[in-house]
Amino acid sequence: MRIVMFYHSLLSDWNHGNAHFLRGIATELLARGHDVRVCEPRNGWSLQNLIAEQGEEPIRRFRAMYPRLTSWRYDLETLDLDQALDGADLVLVHEWNDRALVRRLGAHRGRVGGYRLLFHDTHHRSVTDPESMGAYDLRHYDGVLAFGEVIRDVYLARGWARRAWTWHEAADTRVFHPIEGLKPQGDLVWIGNWGDDERTAELSEFVFNPVKALGLKACAHGVRYPARAHVTLADAGIVYAGWLPNYDVPRVFAHFRVTVHVPRRPYVRLLPGIPTIRPFEALACGIPLLSSPWDDTESLFTPGKDFLVARNGAEMQGLLTALLRDEAMAHELAEHGRQTILRRHTCAHRVDELLAIYAELEGAWPQAGETRCAAD
Repeated sequence: MRIVMFYHSLLSDWNHGNAHFLRGIATELLARGHDVRVCEPRNGWSLQNLIAEQGEEPIRRFRAMYPRLTSWRYDLETLDLDQALDGADLVLVHEWNDRALVRRLGAHRGRVGGYRLLFHDTHHRSVTDPESMGAYDLRHYDGVLAFGEVIRDVYLARGWARRAWTWHEAADTRVFHPIEGLKPQGDLVWIGNWGDDERTAELSEFVFNPVKALGLKACAHGVRYPARAHVTLADAGIVYAGWLPNYDVPRVFAHFRVTVHVPRRPYVRLLPGIPTIRPFEALACGIPLLSSPWDDTESLFTPGKDFLVARNGAEMQGLLTALLRDEAMAHELAEHGRQTILRRHTCAHRVDELLAIYAELEGAWPQAGETRCAAD
């Protein structure tokens, strides 16, 4: 099957978490013998920032790490959709695409047909900025892949899509797995971007203050940290180590004893059940995980067994103390979380789900030009 995927970037994960999942899904599809084409804008924001900060070396490293993954780079003004979609069976279009491209792809699907077209939403804008998301023209799309049930329900309730499915993110276990034998370099590592002050207070309460109070040896990775964040990290005794290629995360985890997940505020308040991709990857790497509160309404995990939840900063401090003192407890927690990932939340599981959705569409929805049954 030929699968064409329009995403912001395959090459760059600089402040672009969607690249993590995209790489894993594309790798799994290729391993199963599918023909995969990933299309990205030639001068995408993430790639431009990555090269400006790090030069071309990250692109060379990406190609060495993922030798089978290639990116078909285009200019929107000259993009030939007939060429890009030639022979396509399934086309995925991520929500971080130019609205004009989303519209053009829908028009091509309505005019030419011959493939299934799905919109992929992995952000909170459907509830925090519904006017913006409602402006996407999805008339000719077969449906929406939403990375949480609440987002799927928004698309259906608002009439933005005819059909929608929940398609959570997951860990690429070819890359994210435990690495044994590395010498510990510290107690706690936090990996995440600063991100528009959507969790500034939470980071202080659940990461920076506990680290300072306990005198832990800690490190933080990520981008877009403002000057005041650097001051806060330094005051807490946390080393700021900057951008980290996502494929290097397992090796970094292996050098630390524990990590923490701090969801952004919109997900906690408005989008329960959506943890984003970081916890999947941490658990897959076998590092003990603690989290600030979020409501696992979709029962993805078993809080208390896969990871520990602290209701406030004082609880986080106590849980960190317990995990760092009790190696058996930390090992049991990490292993339970890793097994949950292997049983339910790998990119292989998500490809199974994607192919099942495609099969459902082939049975339920006509190609362009066919007549839809009245029952539909």
